[in-house]
Amino acid sequence: MKRSYDAIVIGAGAGGMMCAARAAQRGRRVLLVDHATTRAEKIRISGGGRCNFTNRSVSAANFLSQNPHFCRSALARYGAPEFIALVERHGIRYHEKSLGQLFCDDSSQQIIDMLVSECEDGQVDWAAPVKVDAVSRDEAGRFMLRTDHGQFDAAAVIVATGGLSIPKIGATDLGYRIARQFDLPVVAPRPALVPLTLDADTLAALAPLAGAAFDVVARCAGGEFRERALVTHRGLSGPAILQISSYWQQACAAGRPEPIRLDLLSGHDAATWLAEHADSNALLGNVLGEVLPKRFAKAWAELHGWHAPLRQIGAKTRQAIAEALGNWSLAPSGTQGFSKAEVTLGGVDTRALSSKTMAALTVPGLYFIGEVVDVTGHLGGYNFQWAWSSAVAAGEAL
Repeated sequence: MKRSYDAIVIGAGAGGMMCAARAAQRGRRVLLVDHATTRAEKIRISGGGRCNFTNRSVSAANFLSQNPHFCRSALARYGAPEFIALVERHGIRYHEKSLGQLFCDDSSQQIIDMLVSECEDGQVDWAAPVKVDAVSRDEAGRFMLRTDHGQFDAAAVIVATGGLSIPKIGATDLGYRIARQFDLPVVAPRPALVPLTLDADTLAALAPLAGAAFDVVARCAGGEFRERALVTHRGLSGPAILQISSYWQQACAAGRPEPIRLDLLSGHDAATWLAEHADSNALLGNVLGEVLPKRFAKAWAELHGWHAPLRQIGAKTRQAIAEALGNWSLAPSGTQGFSKAEVTLGGVDTRALSSKTMAALTVPGLYFIGEVVDVTGHLGGYNFQWAWSSAVAAGEAL
């Protein structure tokens, strides 16, 4: 293994391998270092082991950032069609699930093997497991990496270390520490795409609903998602809640926390629906059981104290029921943390980076890509697409 390179990529996950491969295939001498013994563990476990590697419909609207326009350039130059073409070129069979999500037919290992093959095509050098002790930059502008395997140097360093989500597979704050070392601002990291917790009193009230799953439209802080929700013994989960959790976290970070609101009759106007059933002799919970899971419908009606047959409920109470059905408001007490989060909200401030190359504006040769950057995607393959797009942006700039 050489000691001097054109570029050193720190982090051999999705973005790191993609960037190393792209740069090496352009003739750059590239070293890829990682602290883990197993390659790309986050890819391996994603999508139930089948890797939701992108989405057919990707735009800036699918991402959260303090600078929402930052991701446009990278996504426009290397988007889902380009990555799908790469997958097809490697003969990987895939299928589409709901909402444009693309998964491997067989195993997420195929995506890992594809990226490894791309790196081998470019003759990327690998060093793993390697612990990076320090990164420095000399007066000539070259970067020095001091590791437990000795020192390496390069004209450029690409930080692809990921965020803080899923610490059990090795997540660290190394990328943020490197950014701060070179005086780059970092937006405080928070768990995203994460189950939400509720206070003890609310949990006690919702205890009869625990385990119930139902379709909702979840809304908070400008976000809106129509998917499944789940009441758990700790709070709320399910795809709709994971999605809206990022918006709730962003509102909290801005000092403007607000409750999440669930429309339980997604696809129905609650007031109209109640009016259509106003003459029913059935209890509210039984009638709701026609459009919601029966156990949930009955428990939800009991929770609110609405026990009478619908025809005995007055107009004022029907209005309150309609409001609750269409706008059930719940105030989270927090999240289940990084251990249950799929990604990290926040990261290296995009105002310190070039949207075209992902390079630090004030430190020539230093790049940040993927989850370590303050760009966070929705659930459904968007975060992997950001890894591919930002990696190619940096790899082609080296």
